[in-house]
Amino acid sequence: MRNKILLAMWMGALALPLAACNDPQDTVTAEQSFGPSPSLPAPQHAWIPTVNVATAVGWPAGGKPVAANGMAVNAFASGLDHPRTLYVLPNGDVLVAESNAPPKPDDGSGIKAWVTRLVMGRAGAGTPSANRIILLRDADGDGIAETRSVFIEGLNSPFGMALVGNDFYVADSDAIMKFPYHAGDTRISGPGEKLADLPAGRINHHWTKDLVASPDGTKLYATVGSNSNVGENGIDAETNRAGLLEVDRATGKWRVFASGIRNPNGPSWQPQSGALWVTVNERDELGDDLVPDYMTSVKDGGFYGWPYSYYGQHVDTRVEPQRPDLVAKAIVPDYALGAHTASLGLTFNTGNLFPFEMAGGAFIGQHGSWNRKPRAGYKVIFVPFANGKPAGPPRDVLTGFLNANGEAQGRPVGVRIDKQGALLVADDVGNAVWRVTPSSKSATR
Repeated sequence: MRNKILLAMWMGALALPLAACNDPQDTVTAEQSFGPSPSLPAPQHAWIPTVNVATAVGWPAGGKPVAANGMAVNAFASGLDHPRTLYVLPNGDVLVAESNAPPKPDDGSGIKAWVTRLVMGRAGAGTPSANRIILLRDADGDGIAETRSVFIEGLNSPFGMALVGNDFYVADSDAIMKFPYHAGDTRISGPGEKLADLPAGRINHHWTKDLVASPDGTKLYATVGSNSNVGENGIDAETNRAGLLEVDRATGKWRVFASGIRNPNGPSWQPQSGALWVTVNERDELGDDLVPDYMTSVKDGGFYGWPYSYYGQHVDTRVEPQRPDLVAKAIVPDYALGAHTASLGLTFNTGNLFPFEMAGGAFIGQHGSWNRKPRAGYKVIFVPFANGKPAGPPRDVLTGFLNANGEAQGRPVGVRIDKQGALLVADDVGNAVWRVTPSSKSATR
């Protein structure tokens, strides 16, 4: 009987009219949930978690995001299959990982897990994974890809990519694969070679594994998300997860570089300081305004709280047993990015196309919430940096991903700077890659 009541309550939440989702809410303002010192209200515990799904509908004919004043946006490529991450090769070719979740047979059971899968499907995350990387080429330099080809196929939910010399690496959901690459190649047909296994298994809750090479090329850094929201599958299931792994390119051996990071993505080197930064999706079910997602520099050996605490020493009482010893050393993140914004993409402005004051700053792709009222994210933002640190409030770069009915026309994920210095944005609901430039340097349509 209790399960039937819970199911009815869940389904009732899913069936609420859109108008109800937009009712005024007693929530923290956006300004308070961003920056180095975000407002952290008291946690709220509810029997039935918030569900506020933006149904994925895609872009209408001719539709596109709204660029900020002084910027322009055009479709670099469209008609893709759930594009998630991007990588720009030295010759300017753009690689796109067309990917979605692998089978995860033990990732939750019961009514809550069933409803979660239903929600994710409505949000556009229920499509089969294409398991390939597409190469896009803009041969004439007009900001629109004229040709595309299948670069690598037969992968296993690929996400992160990195090139070191003639070695091209792909982070699948369960391993780092190595392939030979030569400048100008448009296809790699060989099976590749496994460099290292990555934590995966039958749960593999946060399946995305992102990747970046060290500046000297000797190491790879792989992100590995947690196997749960907040440790409910047991701490043993979190072994070597919720952190960054440092992988030796020569041997494939790896070690935990940093831990306590619930779901890190977008590993990038900050050009002014040389520090490694990531974006992080924080935990759910503590209310609309907890816990802020964030971006932070990552210290070797650092512990960032998950699951025992958030934003430093704020204890999460749901976790048993408690670990006050770990909470005491939890590092406070550098910069909050708003609660439930699902900030998945991060890249630093290393080009010279945008105004001088944007040099070294961070572009962040916010995939958007599914469990917050009102909704948050669904945009690309920019955070200025000075001397290697965030130096001001976020600025909108691309908006308009939600239409007037609250439906998702697109959802931004990975972000990259192309060879000309423009910003590329992967949109896994709009199935496009968008290109953002200053208005005076936009591509023709």
